Amino acid sequence: MAYDFKKLLGNITETGEWLERELGGVRTGRATPAILDAVRADVYGSKTPIAQVASISTEDARTLRIVPWDKDVSKAIEKAIGEADLGISVSVDDMGLRIIFPDLTSERRVMLSKIVNEKLEQARITLRGHRTDALKELDTAEKEGGMGQDELKRLKEEVQKHIDKGVDALEALAKRKHDQISL
Repeated sequence: MAYDFKKLLGNITETGEWLERELGGVRTGRATPAILDAVRADVYGSKTPIAQVASISTEDARTLRIVPWDKDVSKAIEKAIGEADLGISVSVDDMGLRIIFPDLTSERRVMLSKIVNEKLEQARITLRGHRTDALKELDTAEKEGGMGQDELKRLKEEVQKHIDKGVDALEALAKRKHDQISL
């Protein structure tokens, strides 16, 4: 019986994409629109992502420009960013909002590194869970007589190789984020 690795590989990819999104929300010294992805403004009676009510662009390395499509929502966006406690300052002008990223202090860099490590560990735990699920499926198939011991051992080793590659990819993402924080 040939084992289908599509589910496992899909789960590994999904975990990598999750970590990438999570790390995108960790503020480095540079202005990036991704930091606002999790911020939701109370607009028109519902919590709405800022990107759905305004255009977000980068003015320079430390500044984002938010231009609401409806000028009446500027205050709601400003309030949402303030409540998100991202460590950034907001100023409102006639064009919209300007988001200014201050320089990172050494304490903030240490804290951000810890957050990156926590997110990485969550992703590793998720991958271990996917490995456990795949190994249980293989054991069940072996008990039902679908494969022999040699085949089972080979497939388990292949599952581990896929997990190891996934962990390496996750660690590369975390290292890249650590490098951004250290700049």
